[in-house]
Order: sequence, then C-alpha cells, then structure tokens
Amino acid sequence: MDHRLISADLAEYIFNSMHNGLIVVDRDNKVMMINPSAEKMLQIEGIAWKGMPIKSLLPNSKMHHVLENGVSSIGEKMNIAGRVCMVNRTPLYREGEMIGAIGVIQDISEMEHSRNLLKQMEMVIEFSTDGIYVVNTEGITLLVNSAYEEITGFRREELVGRHMAELTHEGYFDQSVSLLVLEQKKRISVIQKIGGKKDVIATGTPVFNESGVIEMVVTSVRDITQLNELKHELNKARSISQIHQHRYALEFEGKEQAIVFRSAKMEQIYEQIHHVAPFPTSILLSGPSGAGKEVVANLIHHLSNRKDKPFIKVNCAAIPEQLLEAELFGYEAGAFTGANRDGRIGLLELADQGTIMFDEIGEMPLSLQVKLLRVLQEKQVQRVGGTKPRNLDIRIISATNRDLRERIREGKFREDLYYRLQVVEIRIPSLAERPEDIEVLVEHYFSYYCRLFRIEKQLSEKTKHILYAYHWPGNVREMRNLIENMIVSVPSTLIEPHHLPQHIYDSTLPWSHGTLKQRVEEFEKRMIQEALEKHKSLRKAAAILGVDHSTLVKKLKRWQLN
Repeated sequence: MDHRLISADLAEYIFNSMHNGLIVVDRDNKVMMINPSAEKMLQIEGIAWKGMPIKSLLPNSKMHHVLENGVSSIGEKMNIAGRVCMVNRTPLYREGEMIGAIGVIQDISEMEHSRNLLKQMEMVIEFSTDGIYVVNTEGITLLVNSAYEEITGFRREELVGRHMAELTHEGYFDQSVSLLVLEQKKRISVIQKIGGKKDVIATGTPVFNESGVIEMVVTSVRDITQLNELKHELNKARSISQIHQHRYALEFEGKEQAIVFRSAKMEQIYEQIHHVAPFPTSILLSGPSGAGKEVVANLIHHLSNRKDKPFIKVNCAAIPEQLLEAELFGYEAGAFTGANRDGRIGLLELADQGTIMFDEIGEMPLSLQVKLLRVLQEKQVQRVGGTKPRNLDIRIISATNRDLRERIREGKFREDLYYRLQVVEIRIPSLAERPEDIEVLVEHYFSYYCRLFRIEKQLSEKTKHILYAYHWPGNVREMRNLIENMIVSVPSTLIEPHHLPQHIYDSTLPWSHGTLKQRVEEFEKRMIQEALEKHKSLRKAAAILGVDHSTLVKKLKRWQLN
C-alpha cells in the first residue's frame, strides 16, 4: 500500500478527531477545510462551506491579516456563536510559498465562566458591608476585606499571615472567635473589643471539607454602633422594594445619558443644563410628550453633586389621589385603617440628599400642592399621622407637557407653587421644531440598538430619507420605539421603505397625494417586495400573490427591482 496514502488518511483522521476547531483557508481567504469540531462551534453542520469566503461563515474573522502580512496571531479571544473562544492563526506554507492560513479555535467559555465566578466571589467578599476575616485550619489569617479595615482601623498587611493567638496577645482584639470555632467546631458569636476601643459583634462560621474536617473559619464583623442606622436602612430598603413593584423609578447611581443633537436650540439647552445642574435650584422642564424631558432630568442629576444619592421619579398622574399623600409623605404606624403596622417612609424622605422628579406635575391634586409648597418653604416633611417634622435636603425637578399658566387660570394649579418650582424653566422643543436633530438621532438610536442586540443591520438610503422627512408627532420616544421595533422585527439585514409602518411610509412619499393609479402601483410594489422577502423563489411568490410567474417577472423588470 502507498505509504503517502496512509499518511494522508492518518492526517485526515487526526484532523477530524481533534477536539479543537480547525479551519484552513487558501490565499483568497476561502475555506478549504473545516473539521467537525469547528463546524459545531460555528453552527454550520450540513452547510456546503467549501470554497466559501470565511467572512460569510465567521463575520469577525481576522484570517485576512495573516494572509496579508504572513505573521501569526496567537491567543486572541473571540466571541463565536455566543461562546468565548481562544483563536490561534498561522500562515500555511508549502515549499517556502504561503498557500493559505490555519485557524485553531478552542472553546474557553467554561474556563471564562469559572474565572468570572471566582472574580465575582472575590468582589462580593471585598465589597461586603460586613467585615470579613478568614483564617485557615491552623488559625493563620488568610484574608481580610476592606469593610473590616474600615471598621477596625487595622490594615490587612498587619494581619494576613499571622496567627490569631499572636494578634490577641498583642491587643488587636480581646478574644478570638476564630480560635473558639476551631476548638468547638461550631458557629459562635461573641462581642469583641477591637484595639481596646470599639465593640463589634463577630460571628465565626466553620467551613468543613468532605471529610468533616474544618478547612477554614469565616468571621463576619459588624459595628454595634451602626445597628440603629441599619434599622432605618432596613425600613428604607423595604420602601425601595415596594417602589420597584409599583409606579416609581429609583436610581442610586446617576447614569449619564447621551443628549444627541445638532440644532442650535438643543445646544443652548445643553449649555444651560451644565450651568444650572451644580446648584440645588428647582427646575421645571416643559415641552411635548416624548421630547426627552426625563433624559434631561437624568443629566441634571448626574451633573450635580447629588449624583451618588437617590434619584426618585414620581408620575403624579399614575398614582390615585387617595394614595399619593401617603406615598409622598409616608405615614406613622396606625395612621389610618389598613396602614402598615410599622409605618412607612415616604418618597420625599427616600430622596433626602438626592433628587426627586415630579413627572406630569400639572396633574397633582390641589390638596397636595399646598403640602408640597410647605415642604419647599420649610425644608421639612411630616409623615401622615406624625407630629415630628423631619429635616429634608432635596432637589426638585418637575416636568409637564401642560401649560401650567393655563392650569393656574383654570384654578387647577397654585400660582405660588408654580413660582417655587419654576425658578429655572427649561423648555424642550419638539422634533418638528428642530428637524436638524432628526438625522443624528436616527443614526444614534439605530447604532445603539444594533450594538445592544448584537445585530448587524443597515437602513437603505430611501428609508433614511423617509425617516428624516417624517414629522415625528411622538417626538424622540416615537423614534426610539420605532427603531427598536425595526431592529428586532425586520428579518432582512437591509431595512427598506416597505418595512416601515404604513402611516410613516405613506406620509413622506411623493405619491401619497398622487393619482389613484400611482398609489395602487406603489401598494402593489410593496406587496410584491414583501412576498419576495418571505419566499425567495419567484414562482412561490407569484403563487402566493395569485399572479402568473411571467406577470411577476415583467413587473419586476418594469420597476427595475432585483
């Protein structure tokens, strides 16, 4: 038997049996060979891949770099079909001449997952609000977190690697809960004096291995002086939990949101935001629905010195009048029938040191407007059923799409409250008033959702022109929702005019006011385009449309459609 044939067979067996994926391309970057492991990773089993450009199978392939410069690329991470992979690429030579390139793919998703999990656990320990102290089975200190350093005033460099008995002897603490746990082999809690000054509650928990032997002791430490504050925080957390379940929005860390614009009007507003944000002044945001008032409010909070404090948003029109007072001001235990037996912190108190936004402020009941005015004047809040006022430091941002002066004339809004809220008024214009912003907003949101959903799509030039010319009665909110809908619901990678909602498609095309014949022809063209997208065969599309194949071909030629 020919030895070379055996070698070729053996090479093929090795190639096909390898756990790592292997891809071989020629000098034109077209696929020559792919082993079964690579087929599985790329999810192309059953596809006739031979001779196909590698980019059509793996859009983020970088094999062309190797072919261009002849330099290997080793150990590069890539996302392939949702899996994290390590990729090596090397040029392929025959008799000194480069004839292609080889890519070796190793799936490291599980390894990455384990590594990330370990990092997360380390972060959980490091950023725990409780002090964490870990010793091994011999009582040697292994780990101390930042909270422990903050509570005790000791630096981890002083403690790690040292025995608990030694540290106790030197007066770091009066007794060691870790040594007690190692001795008694059970969870133990003690009141421990740190450095002869501060009392803490230390709870040591043994960690056993499969043989029942203690491998380490994990001790959590909490400053007793903080217990009263923690009780208050617990009540606050309960209220926050209820906020998430109802009609409010809450932010503890302000997130800068991009305000995208090209118009001089929005540039002037942007400059005004930067100028007023650092001050605690009340701001009234006016303008039509969907124009971006909430985004402006977010930016104001983020640019203020309150950005790391709570930002609570309340929709005044969404909460029933009979509940709004209790939600805003909170209530004491037994304040009314059905009240929580422990009372409840109000939204104004939760926003203390931070910012509260009253959306649709024009819908706030008159009875509550009086009480809100008193809060603004006295900088204090009193819970329903309570007698003790609580000091309050909040910044108020109000938003409305109503004419508040008209509401004042109608007797539905207090003039004195209006002037308290409208120290600075920023009016957000509609998109119809700033058409030069439409193009950059369309590009921004289209790019944003493509990145968010990891989808590569494009807008055809005709589609762009229609979107740029549309009057956008729902403003930025309508645009954002429409673009998100197109990204996720249109199957084609190129979004054409016929993919748009009918009212947008019709509103900006020149034939929308044309003759009946022109409008019927455009409607017919749109139906044919949709049928061709769903059924790639002309015969199938013709059958679905109920026309002859030859008729369909003639129409496509007449309209110059591919």
